[in-house]
Amino acid sequence: MRPHGWERMRRFWEADRGLTIVLVLLVVIIFVLPVVLNPDPAGRLRADFAFSVLLLAGAFTTAESRRVRLAVVALTAATLLVRWAAAGSPSNDLAIGREATTLVTLLLFAGVVAARAYRSGPVTHYRIQGAIAVLLLVGLVYADAYELLHLIHPDAFSGEVGNAPGALTWIYYSFVTLTTMGYGDITPVHPIARSLATSEALAGQLYIAVMLARLMALHVTTDSKN
Repeated sequence: MRPHGWERMRRFWEADRGLTIVLVLLVVIIFVLPVVLNPDPAGRLRADFAFSVLLLAGAFTTAESRRVRLAVVALTAATLLVRWAAAGSPSNDLAIGREATTLVTLLLFAGVVAARAYRSGPVTHYRIQGAIAVLLLVGLVYADAYELLHLIHPDAFSGEVGNAPGALTWIYYSFVTLTTMGYGDITPVHPIARSLATSEALAGQLYIAVMLARLMALHVTTDSKN
């Protein structure tokens, strides 16, 4: 790619418009893929591909700090390497490494997107979309934590978990917990699983309150300056 083409792409992702792309990818992974993909090896590969695209998009949406950008790119590369190694040669150790690296990467992405969405300045629809993306990223972080815990302690959850629940199962359980719907088809049994579920339910409620307060404060501050 020519230098000026790379520069245009970098500026696009560093602008608030990149938050819309991240939100669209999150909606596809969370709400579309569970409907259109079958729980078979081919479906899991497609889900891994979509998730890899999300990780790459998150890497482009990094902060302007060179140090943070290098850390995010290096972590994203390591996460993708482990993820596709686990897809090519399934093993419990690789699966644990896959979820551990993905968990750290998603946490970093959530922080980067939150910093962009809540920085000072006018509140645009891009910033609101970024705030929504942070909430969805929180749900994915907990989904990954649940899957990691299940790999380490297979009896940490009871109910309709199945012998080998995939990532889409934990995404469903995570957002049911985040929104405090609690259908009860999957129940946390292990103390760590219960603590995760409790903290996620609290995080979902508190985030909405804090998000609204922060966006309103930014809006009022911008109006007063104008």
